[in-house]
Amino acid sequence: MRNHTMVTEFILLGIPETEGLETALLFLFSSFYFCTLLGNVLILTAIVSSTRLHTPMYFFLGNLSIFDLGFSSTTVPKMLLCLSGNSRAISYAGCVSQLFFYHFLGCTECFLYTVMACDRFVAVCFPLRYMVIMNHKVCFMLATGTWMSGCVHATILTSLTFQLPYCGSDKVGYYFCDIPAVLPLACKDTSLAQRVGFTNVGLLALICFFLILVSYTCIGISISKIRSAGGRQRAFSTCSAHLTAILCAYGPVIVNYLQPNPSALLGAIIQILNNLVTPMLNPLIYSLRNKDVKSALRNVFPKKTFLEVSSN
Repeated sequence: MRNHTMVTEFILLGIPETEGLETALLFLFSSFYFCTLLGNVLILTAIVSSTRLHTPMYFFLGNLSIFDLGFSSTTVPKMLLCLSGNSRAISYAGCVSQLFFYHFLGCTECFLYTVMACDRFVAVCFPLRYMVIMNHKVCFMLATGTWMSGCVHATILTSLTFQLPYCGSDKVGYYFCDIPAVLPLACKDTSLAQRVGFTNVGLLALICFFLILVSYTCIGISISKIRSAGGRQRAFSTCSAHLTAILCAYGPVIVNYLQPNPSALLGAIIQILNNLVTPMLNPLIYSLRNKDVKSALRNVFPKKTFLEVSSN
């Protein structure tokens, strides 16, 4: 590959059809990114500091917060630099790394949401055996499996994409290095990489989404059999946050990768929703209606501390 590759860096052309809006988008996306970092760090702090949150559900939620921090940081910092007027160039190695980590974390997200759905299924359908089934060893193996599977998936896609020679144009018509934006720049036939890439990503998201639907169908049947209204409400409240997060995450992925003739602007909007908005919303979704998380945060940051700081 080294003998045939003439391109040493790529030029990111940015978000399509947004000329003249750079300042407004910079302020908007910077605010989103700051909220993403702050919210997920607070969630991690609450989970680590509170022994009440050392349960399987919050263990996976902590993994989700780590994912959100990494996923947004894969593409957003470079996008903000471009919007602020800095160089749009990204090195060849930087482009490879960005594509790898984007698909590594994106695949991990799919598997992680599926594992979280299975966790809710066990909690609702087998409440008395929940802690026995979802013991520490099982949780660790499931979490490790999600991250390792994401790594394998990303390695395959990155290898297929960058084993091709890039010796022509270096202008990537997007705001980060993704397969649909990079492959048209290759000097050889890209049909194999395109077929594997789009089929792999699209089918992976659909299969995981199907497994989640099956899990929640079983959960819905179990909830309908609960006689007391209070019991049904408690069971539903444990799943509502996860369902909301899934709708925010899976919708953009499936729509973007299964379009036969995708619009550049629509694709960019969907990607930004997936890369930036969803990681920002996850801490809000999981904490606003969660008394345990809010209680843990109050213990970490008591009101007395803020009063002492303000008085000084």
